[in-house]
Amino acid sequence: MNHPPVVEWTEDDQVRTARWRSENGARPPRRIVIADDRTRADEAYRLACEGTALLWRGDFHNARQLLTALARRVDRRPRKAPPSDVTQAFHLHRAAQNQRARVLGMLLVPLDAELAVPLHRAPDVREACARAFGPPQEVAGPPADAPTDTTGTAVLVSLRELLGVIGANEWRRKGVEIPALGGDRIHPHYGVFSPARGEYVDLVAEAPLPGRELAFDIGTGTGVLASVLARRGVRRVIATDQDPRALACARENTARLGVADQVEIVEADLFPAGRAPLVVCNPPWVPAKPTSPVEHAVYDPGNRMLHGFLGGLADHLAPGGEGWLILSDLAEHLGLRPHAELLDAFAEGGLTVLDRLDIAPRHPRAQDAADPLHVARAAEVTSLWRLGAAD
Repeated sequence: MNHPPVVEWTEDDQVRTARWRSENGARPPRRIVIADDRTRADEAYRLACEGTALLWRGDFHNARQLLTALARRVDRRPRKAPPSDVTQAFHLHRAAQNQRARVLGMLLVPLDAELAVPLHRAPDVREACARAFGPPQEVAGPPADAPTDTTGTAVLVSLRELLGVIGANEWRRKGVEIPALGGDRIHPHYGVFSPARGEYVDLVAEAPLPGRELAFDIGTGTGVLASVLARRGVRRVIATDQDPRALACARENTARLGVADQVEIVEADLFPAGRAPLVVCNPPWVPAKPTSPVEHAVYDPGNRMLHGFLGGLADHLAPGGEGWLILSDLAEHLGLRPHAELLDAFAEGGLTVLDRLDIAPRHPRAQDAADPLHVARAAEVTSLWRLGAAD
């Protein structure tokens, strides 16, 4: 088993060590200093911008206030007017987001061997951390070679990431209401994309079914589309994914919704074996590099999954079958994927367009004129392309 890397710092004149945990792939900080309730926000911001991490030893709620103060300082930095070129604006926006995440990720909190936060007024995060990171013995790993750590610190994690873990656990507990499932809820796991933006689900709920015997759901995620197909009367759905979290999430949701007898969850990169009258895929919509696990559902470098699906679809369609590609055209409005590239991929895959169903976005950012990508978001359309094998 590969354990997380070890970080080192000096505290009370002793060298301390702990495991480093970052689901976002952030590198272990090279320098760590101790911070507490006496630490001023301006000093913390200066250190964070310089690449020095701050290990918090004060009150947990004060740490949250300091994180908010750091965010205000990041957000008030003077920024140039967004360029008129929307593609450049997108790349600058992503770079600014990454820089913001890097600075805010420099405020660290400790976890003990049970994945509890040993700070005053800290919430009980053990269940949330175990669900996100795994069992405590796997996360903390064996004791590192260092003097006994009397602080009880086994793992260091950024406070920003920990708050994301806590929020994700609430999403998992409460679930997301899905109108296409009659108001029943999908419960997303940490790191699995939530179907909170549901227009693409509505398209799958409304498109005319080519048959009800069998369907494939490629890249099932939470299992929401597989569940919608099962509720629509498809007698057997084979849902694939290669992310262990997604597979576990889909199994839990299909069982909760009472469709586990109809939906088989299979670990696979894209297609299962065989052919089906209906093959559905909702790939990542934007060809860009993801910076966290959940972003893999949105960003896909080089449109790998999109081209993989279109390139293999014809070989997995039963005679007269349909492939449903659910795709936003946001990447086209951002200048990241020409419309002709999509049409060429259809032709290269031996596919013909039978029909297209469109829906406008309902999320708030589509109406937010202050968003640097507002022009592209306001023009966005999500489509369900009904594709068949060309003669």
